Amino acid sequence: MREKQTQTKEFQEEKIVEITSTMVKELRTKTGAGMMDCKEALAAVDGDFEKAIDFLRKKGLSAATKRSSKAAKDGTIASYIHMGGRIGVMVEINCETDFVAKTADFQTMARDIAMHIAASNPLYVRPDEIAEDALNREKEIYRSQLREEKKPEKIWDKIIEGKLKKYYEDVCLVEQKFVKNQDITVGTLISNMIAKTGENIVLRRFARFQLGEEIKQ
Repeated sequence: MREKQTQTKEFQEEKIVEITSTMVKELRTKTGAGMMDCKEALAAVDGDFEKAIDFLRKKGLSAATKRSSKAAKDGTIASYIHMGGRIGVMVEINCETDFVAKTADFQTMARDIAMHIAASNPLYVRPDEIAEDALNREKEIYRSQLREEKKPEKIWDKIIEGKLKKYYEDVCLVEQKFVKNQDITVGTLISNMIAKTGENIVLRRFARFQLGEEIKQ
């Protein structure tokens, strides 16, 4: 019996996966999460890379949910000027305390998001900012396309739902793929920072200026 227990223990020890710095670095590059969070995630799932990604995303979303009711009245206004002064961006990102607002991680995130806005030209911060009449116009365009393509009407709703998701990814800042890491969205970048700082973080608003563009009345 004792010999069997010893063999079982040895088998369990053999299953332990060594978490290397290369694995941690690769996960950090893919998710944008902190080094310690990546190491924790890999250890929790015995080095399974895909499960570690899910672990980090769930952790980030959980942290974001827990902090969402906290007032975010501090933060920073970051700016970015690109192409020799032809494109300029200002973005306001809020957090709970001045301490977090002044950290290098928070400031870097804010500048990176300003740079992302310059490159990706979003129209809205998040989907709930899109006016209902604008959404209805998009849906009508999709219906016309499906009608022309003679798609069965019973599958229109599902197709339109997929097209709207792609539309959000094109025009909404938090849904766009982050320009410095295409494996995550800007929303995920913020969720990761919430998990890291333990504070609610809100991407409040932005303005993008391009030299020579028409001014909307």
